[in-house]
Amino acid sequence: MKRRRRISLSIATLLLSALEMAGQSAQEPKLAVTGDVPTPLALNASDLAAMPREQAEVTEQDGVKTTYEGVALQEILKKAGIPFGRQMRGKALAGYVLAEAKDGYAVAFSLGELNPDLGGTRVIVADKRDGKPLFEYQGPVRLVIPADKEGARSVRMLEKLEVVRLRK
Repeated sequence: MKRRRRISLSIATLLLSALEMAGQSAQEPKLAVTGDVPTPLALNASDLAAMPREQAEVTEQDGVKTTYEGVALQEILKKAGIPFGRQMRGKALAGYVLAEAKDGYAVAFSLGELNPDLGGTRVIVADKRDGKPLFEYQGPVRLVIPADKEGARSVRMLEKLEVVRLRK
């Protein structure tokens, strides 16, 4: 009888551990902003929802027009302390942002191309597609670059933005 109780308790302990681990993996993902930034960030869905929102219409490969909604990448970088506008001169231009996905896919954007006063490349960290949360294979957040002819830089399942300064 004691042995059955021990086995039952062991099974119960394993089940509880499995449930705890499942709860941890189901936690809300965060978008990390790291690297050479004055203020590293870990943004969650409510943080992004509280920031200024933008929309961008994109024509998908099948010709269907889709509206993405999210936060401008520049706004997120400003929140991390990256200066834009007239402050981005000299050494401040010698840097880039590496956007990395959950699966390791990564693309780079120069800080100058993201500056509205210079390159002005519009990049949105989107969390909605046609008013609904992104599909699981796209999100919870992804990059959307409306002016790109191909979607190669539209990083899906975005997890990290790392700022690298080449000259300090």
